[in-house]
Amino acid sequence: MVLALDHRVLVLPRAPGAQHGAGRSLSVRPTVVAISNLHKSFGRVVVLSGLNFQVEQNEVVCIIGRSGSGKSTLLRCINFLEEPDAGEITVAGITLPAGERTREHGRALIELRKRVGMVFQTFNLFPHKTVLENLIEAPIVVRKQSRPRAIEMAEVLLAKVGLSDKRDVYPSTLSGGQAQRVAIARALAMEPQVMLFDEPTSALDPELTGEVLTVMRDLAREGMTMLVVTHELGFAREVADRVVFMDGGSFIEEGPPHECLVNPKDPRTRQFLERFISHAH
Repeated sequence: MVLALDHRVLVLPRAPGAQHGAGRSLSVRPTVVAISNLHKSFGRVVVLSGLNFQVEQNEVVCIIGRSGSGKSTLLRCINFLEEPDAGEITVAGITLPAGERTREHGRALIELRKRVGMVFQTFNLFPHKTVLENLIEAPIVVRKQSRPRAIEMAEVLLAKVGLSDKRDVYPSTLSGGQAQRVAIARALAMEPQVMLFDEPTSALDPELTGEVLTVMRDLAREGMTMLVVTHELGFAREVADRVVFMDGGSFIEEGPPHECLVNPKDPRTRQFLERFISHAH
């Protein structure tokens, strides 16, 4: 059975000369994220059930699935915003097992988080700081960058996301799309080796999603390693190297977009996509 995805969900035009995500070669690349036997429960509810997973350098992986399937919890466990119950997580050479409370573990966690940028559903900008101040706070405090260097990098990133003119305004004056682009720039200011996106467009009005997805597509084209929890299936088909369908805290199916999204093998994946497409019409 072949599923015809509605092209109306393809928010982004293909840039001239840009490759489809699945067209990028992933051979002989180092592993940036490795997850081994990851478990997480909230009370009696099992949210993640023994996950094993790897993401290679420059790879873009889009994670899809119903609400409550464990997608967001997976991302939050990768940088230990949620403490896993069991398992081991490695990010850019820093390995952290679940459950440790040693001083060495704390130091390693700080180093791991320096390597991970995360963009949430809500923008989480500091409301009392200007856009520029939001971008330079962590590089100065955490990375000990000089203020002039941090400002220089922030201005480059604001230009990258098309918001140079918002440098000195406060978040309350921004649209949702602008605020999310600032949040992306703020995450990039820490020079992460992997970016995690947790439904970055879900809180936006439909007309504002395109500007955020354009920034994300540009990051993918430039080689940023990305894990993206998303309901934007058109974006996943265009940009992802690999799509993973989650259900009930497990990985049900994964593969290139042209397989997983168009001709899925597992009936649960097929059912999810059929429901999604019917709701999009």
